[in-house]
Amino acid sequence: MALMTTEQVAEFLGVKEERVRRLERESLLIAAEKDDAGNAKFNEDDVKRYKELAERIGGI
Repeated sequence: MALMTTEQVAEFLGVKEERVRRLERESLLIAAEKDDAGNAKFNEDDVKRYKELAERIGGI
């Protein structure tokens, strides 16, 4: 299981980092863990599945 930072997820999805943080706050993209500083780390497979779903329903 590869973990992605907020910055990596934002780049992969083509959105700003704040958008990724909002998706996590709204439980639309669930963080696998948080580091010591409280920064979310996301499972790469979950991010890919989220992107597929978002594209099917009209975009991210």
